[in-house]
Amino acid sequence: MEYKQWYMEYKIHKNRPGLLGDIASMLGMLEVNILTINGVEGKTRGMLLETSDDEKIMLMGEMLKKVDNITVTALRSPRLVDKLAVRHGRYIDRDSDDRKTFRFTRDELGLLVDFLGELFKREGNQVIGLRGMPRVGKTESIIAGSVCAMKRWTFVSSTLLRQTVRSQLADDELNPNNVFIIDGIVSTIRSNEKHYNLLQNVMSMPSTKVIEHPDIFVRESEYTFDDFDIIIELRNMPNEEILYESFTTSYSDDL
Repeated sequence: MEYKQWYMEYKIHKNRPGLLGDIASMLGMLEVNILTINGVEGKTRGMLLETSDDEKIMLMGEMLKKVDNITVTALRSPRLVDKLAVRHGRYIDRDSDDRKTFRFTRDELGLLVDFLGELFKREGNQVIGLRGMPRVGKTESIIAGSVCAMKRWTFVSSTLLRQTVRSQLADDELNPNNVFIIDGIVSTIRSNEKHYNLLQNVMSMPSTKVIEHPDIFVRESEYTFDDFDIIIELRNMPNEEILYESFTTSYSDDL
């Protein structure tokens, strides 16, 4: 008997006393387990459910259509964003035009680290771009996400302490299970042939690569945005503009 998880979300029109208890009782009678429950952004509630019988989920969805106090807005196999919404009580801001772009602000670093940690747990090749102004918390979030995923991180290029450009990595650093951190400005503006050969080797590995400043990386290299699976934007404030011209000169002035 195989159990499967489901995500259910409903909007509350009238939060009368006992509403949640009634829904929980219905799930209990159907022998559908509630794994996690949380309010999600105001009058919306999300539940992570588990059952071995998909027909019970469909039946429950039809029954809840008759409940006047709520409207079921989602009933599906849980996505990563669904699990994080239930866990944190808020949805990640996602670009409506480019669905692979996710936006965070500095006061959401906990949510970002959790998001990165779940991404880093995935096996195989994935390329993640991370946009943001200096000192907003990009590299620190990547390291914290690696810790959450229990993955080792490897710097290919970085400005965390000083501008670092690696020309070779040790055998244990080249482990495909590692998370590779690449500064897109350093690896292009301050690149040499040995570093670029290493960069190409890392990019071809079946592993997780996180590239800070992906726009500069794409502009100055052979790679395109089609090579990226996810783009993350991190801002100090929601309306902050990410303007590379204001800080890319400091990279080249130090050469």
